[in-house]
Amino acid sequence: MPPPSANPDSLLQHRSFVAFWIARASSSFGFQMLTIVVSWQIYSLTGRALDLGLIGLVQFLPSVSLALVAGHIADQFDRRRVVVLAQCVQGLAIIGLAVLTFTHHVDEWVVLGLVFINSTAKAMEGPSLLSMLPALVPPAILPRAMAANSIAGQAAGMVGPALGGVLYIAGAEVVYGVCAVLYFISVFMVSRLRYEQALPRRVPATFKTLFAGIHFIRNRPDVLGVISLDLFAVLLGGATALLPIFAHDILHTGAWGLGLLRGAPAVGALLVGFWLSRRALTRNVGMIMFAAVAGFGVATLVFALSSTLWLSMLALFALGGFDMISMVIRGALVQLDTPDDMRGRVSAVNSIFINTSNQLGEFESGMLAAWLGAVPAAAVGGIGTLVVVALWMKWFPGLRRRQQLQNDSPRAESVA
Repeated sequence: MPPPSANPDSLLQHRSFVAFWIARASSSFGFQMLTIVVSWQIYSLTGRALDLGLIGLVQFLPSVSLALVAGHIADQFDRRRVVVLAQCVQGLAIIGLAVLTFTHHVDEWVVLGLVFINSTAKAMEGPSLLSMLPALVPPAILPRAMAANSIAGQAAGMVGPALGGVLYIAGAEVVYGVCAVLYFISVFMVSRLRYEQALPRRVPATFKTLFAGIHFIRNRPDVLGVISLDLFAVLLGGATALLPIFAHDILHTGAWGLGLLRGAPAVGALLVGFWLSRRALTRNVGMIMFAAVAGFGVATLVFALSSTLWLSMLALFALGGFDMISMVIRGALVQLDTPDDMRGRVSAVNSIFINTSNQLGEFESGMLAAWLGAVPAAAVGGIGTLVVVALWMKWFPGLRRRQQLQNDSPRAESVA
């Protein structure tokens, strides 16, 4: 068998993608470790649950409020430089946390302030980073590249918090130091990318340019269908927010069982991600995406009705796998249907929908569980997802009939 680099479709042949993947893996591990150490340190300092909620607030607000501005910047300036600058700010904020912790000059407001700076820089980085990937690999293997990219995120989500918890034994400043090193590894790798971007004529930020991504999505039925499908599927399929209730009251297991349940979707997504990174999606991508979202709904319904730990874990494992398939197809389709000079703003709108739907989905599941109970709430979410799939297949027939990810039909001109 020839080495991977001998295959013209091998991701390993594209050195810029390999550097990009290392950068994403490094920053993702750093972020996951940062999340666990910040929450543990804050709670150790104050003992107040309210402060844990404030951590989520200072992370969520910049991601939504700055998304459109960050998208405009991604389409007006060199994306590589934007990413490098934003990650440098994040690394310096983490170094600040390490130094202040080591010198015992840290309190909850200092931590929250530096986390807010970190989150602001991360929000500014997001659209530029997401928009870079299509320029690093040929369109034909972009879905595989996105799957490989998702593997890094899933692995970081599984291992990063545990690694951060182990390193915390040596002190919070040690974890912060490792996080900072990981971020600067990412800075180094991004700075070395062979990245080409045709910069447009600079235009000031106006309502028209800031909201151009929304206008673009509204006029592209396939893109609108994909993004809105993701929004409503996540809103309705938030059963994972109810895992503590299911573990304790329905499956009658302890913290170890809750840990297994939380890890099952990530394991399913990781294994399917490996498979997708080695296999091209060349036919019936629209129906495959709808089938995957429907599978997500069925898995949610099975989980809701299960009363045994092994079946619940299997359902969550399948849920993660189906979500990975639909996520890769949705992400690749949006990127390939969007001109390069609009990718930053479209990615920004997409990120708003994703961040908002994740938060609101957990809220919706919690409120519904309070009114109906955990099992009916999760079951309603699964059934609702299936209804959404049926409606979207009817309302977006072009998306249902979509054969390939790369759309060969002529594109309308992008919005300035």
